[in-house]
Amino acid sequence: MTQQPFELPHFYMPYPARLNPHVDEARAHSTEWAREMGMLEGSGIWEQADLDAHDYGLLCAYTHPECDAEALSLITDWYVWVFFFDDHFLEIFKRTQDRVGGKAYLDRLPMFMPMDLSTPMPEPQNPVEAGLADLWTRTVPSMSADWRRRFAIATEHLLNESLWELSNINEGRIANPVEYIEMRRKVGGAPWSSGLVEYARAEVPASVAESRPLRVLMETFSDAVHLRNDLFSYQREVEDEGENSNGVLVLETFFDCTTQQAADTVNDVLTSRLHQFEHTALTEVPALALDKGLTPQEVAAVAAYTQGLQDWQSGGHEWHLRSSRYMNARARSSSPWQGLTGPGTSAADVGALLAAAGAERLRAHTHVPFQKVGPSLLPDFYMPFPVELSPHLADARTRLTEWMHRMGMLQEGVWDEDKLAAYDLALCSAGLDPDATPEALDLSAQWLAWGTYADDYYPLVFGHRRDLAAARLTTRRLSDCMPLDGEATVPPLGGMECGLVDLWTRTTAGMTPAQRRSLKDAVNAMTESWVWELANQLQNRIPDPVDYLEMRRATFGADLTLNLCRMGCGPAVPPEVYRSGPVRSLENAAVDYAMLINDVFSYQKEIEYEGEIHNAILVVQNFFGVDYPTALGVVHDLMTQRMRQFEHVAAHELPVVYEDFGLSDEAREAMADYVTDLRNYMAAILNWHRSVDRYKPDFLARRAHGFLPDRPSPVSVLS
Repeated sequence: MTQQPFELPHFYMPYPARLNPHVDEARAHSTEWAREMGMLEGSGIWEQADLDAHDYGLLCAYTHPECDAEALSLITDWYVWVFFFDDHFLEIFKRTQDRVGGKAYLDRLPMFMPMDLSTPMPEPQNPVEAGLADLWTRTVPSMSADWRRRFAIATEHLLNESLWELSNINEGRIANPVEYIEMRRKVGGAPWSSGLVEYARAEVPASVAESRPLRVLMETFSDAVHLRNDLFSYQREVEDEGENSNGVLVLETFFDCTTQQAADTVNDVLTSRLHQFEHTALTEVPALALDKGLTPQEVAAVAAYTQGLQDWQSGGHEWHLRSSRYMNARARSSSPWQGLTGPGTSAADVGALLAAAGAERLRAHTHVPFQKVGPSLLPDFYMPFPVELSPHLADARTRLTEWMHRMGMLQEGVWDEDKLAAYDLALCSAGLDPDATPEALDLSAQWLAWGTYADDYYPLVFGHRRDLAAARLTTRRLSDCMPLDGEATVPPLGGMECGLVDLWTRTTAGMTPAQRRSLKDAVNAMTESWVWELANQLQNRIPDPVDYLEMRRATFGADLTLNLCRMGCGPAVPPEVYRSGPVRSLENAAVDYAMLINDVFSYQKEIEYEGEIHNAILVVQNFFGVDYPTALGVVHDLMTQRMRQFEHVAAHELPVVYEDFGLSDEAREAMADYVTDLRNYMAAILNWHRSVDRYKPDFLARRAHGFLPDRPSPVSVLS
């Protein structure tokens, strides 16, 4: 027997696995179905013995313990199909590194998932197409149009992101941790699996299907499923198949550590994601149900779906322990409640599980605020792009001060002229768009000033008073300040609302309805993320690392900035190009670099002076149990990797996108300008942080804001 590359860790899995009684029927049905679709003898991929050894019937019986026999057989067929696709794509395209053939193969598959079943499908040319056509026809009649759309998108992501893996294999490139988590969700298939949980248990209401709490349930479920699979499949994927898309290998490379250390860290991240799942289910989902006014039947559907995801976690783990597909020698049971013998054994294992889980949960809530940390340590930032500044900067500074006074944002006790001058938002805008007209530069500086002011306002006014209700009401009112179809705005209260009404009116004057909707969604994402921060602050809860990084993009206003950047590209670039994986990867890398710059510079301001917990360095300190300099080193390494990823995507992946979408010369030029805008974005933000007083020790000692006097905020009058 080949020696294992590491010992499997002790997994956190408090839910007992249950087995569907219809397992034998599902096994028999899926075997006949696979043969009928051409997946067995003669396929060149599987023989009967392969399907028997993998035992997907057992997988589905463990992951869907409560559905009836017909549903279990259909779900098992889906899993046979998706695993056959994975192995088929590996043999035909990955091993031969045939990207052109792989793309042509993948481009046909959406034709077998029409939203309307009356739409004719092409004649299947291989077992994957035949299986998808059959499964789609049998599944979608019982599901809503909303579910069909979401499931089709998840399936397309699952298929298309295989090209990303293939590109990395061709280049011998190993992803960085953030990139890997994001792409693994798509190519790993767990979002797709969550759609089948809805089929088996209950379809979630369309009104909340894409809300943050439901999205987090799906993403934490996905991450835990994928990271668990990475641990069990490392030996097969990395040592046998030559794969480099595996979480253990990613962390082994990023931290330059042993395989065992990387595996243990992957398990720590897995556990943290499961804790995040539980936290969301118990705190955010009930609040969402109240906020959206869900009916008892809709609440029950969400609860059944949540239970179904838990069943999948425990059942999927149990299957990994039994399937010949994976490395599972000497693996420990998934649950302390099972397989225990001998006096005292149960108490020992249960005690160990609860002690470990409790210690990790407790650590997230035990941070002592306002600790003295000294001046922020600044590493040698990797910045390959130069800074250019607009010649209109000086005039923009003067006009910004006048605008802030006119909107009333310097009369509310949060900012004054001294702080506005120290923050110098016009300097940032001058670097973001050095070629802007004076009018465009003013608008950019005013958006930055409004967003920064509002970001300061929320914790200072609502956080100090622990007034989450007023924060939510303010967020709704800010959304109402952005009408989409010419309807009247709410009468503005206070500087924030006045400023947003003015900015919205001027910015959207020439926009299409779709552009207005996109911009409004971006502002809403930012303001709603500030409420998420307040909720964590009230619980004194340092966020889970993955949740933090993804929400940090929203709190940083990334979508707003990207929307404003894209407007300059005009209609030459089709929307589907912006939705493509490489472009999203490019944008996320740029945004992550910029927001981590902010976390590095603002560490003393946030930790020592504001009692803040939303800082990447603190999140790393808490998760790994390390000191400030060590955590800074991890964050700095991640920043460097994100910048190198940006360079890699721009140089190697975007040209492939241009070819895939057949972009015109005009569109290619517009995309080149967009890449330049993102380069300016990162360089300008680093330059701004280095230049302004906002984060400097002397200014913090003199002007770090104290709490406002206990007087009503503008919105409190209505609450």
